[in-house]
Amino acid sequence: MRRRIAASSLLAAVALLGALPALAQSVALAGRMGDRALLIVDGTPHTVAPRATVAGVKLLRWAGDEAEVQLPGSRVPLRLRVGTPAQIGSARIATAGRDIVMTADAGGHFRPSGSINGKAVRYMVDTGATLVAMGQDEALRLGVDLSQAQQGRVQTANGPVAVRVVVLDRVRVGDVEITQVGAVVMPQPMPFVLLGNSFLSRFQMRRDNDVMRLDLR
Repeated sequence: MRRRIAASSLLAAVALLGALPALAQSVALAGRMGDRALLIVDGTPHTVAPRATVAGVKLLRWAGDEAEVQLPGSRVPLRLRVGTPAQIGSARIATAGRDIVMTADAGGHFRPSGSINGKAVRYMVDTGATLVAMGQDEALRLGVDLSQAQQGRVQTANGPVAVRVVVLDRVRVGDVEITQVGAVVMPQPMPFVLLGNSFLSRFQMRRDNDVMRLDLR
């Protein structure tokens, strides 16, 4: 019971949010880091100051829970809200497999096994989280370099928590491996690695009762 409560509180912590336009690039407004906006561009997190440009995306306006970005040929409004993060297309990644099939456990959760950077992990699927999330102890075990990680804060049920935003080299579930996946590292231990939309958005998701199928886009 204690592990389940801890996992539930962390689900809220990583529900970083955006909007849903339909262009040729993936952009999400995921949160605030001081006076900068946290943008997820093609699955990679960036802290961006107003009027600055990163990965071809210019932050035109940033106020409260709303932002406006300039993409080639268009302006796109983004909003921080509860729901699915912004999805504007996705990159295709060469991989050994093309689909993932999972069965829910007795609690209704999908907990597939896999690996990060070649080391075995146990996931729990969280379709409400923008990024893959893990505890700091797990990140260190996996060899994730935190020395250059971007600093940030997320809101949890117990108040704001300082986190580190990183990019994972390789995230594998079953026979499918995705590279350069955005992730957030929480200071406290977590019972699972939460599999968020920086991984899931690369797939078409289908669910039939207790079976979920992910097909690589």
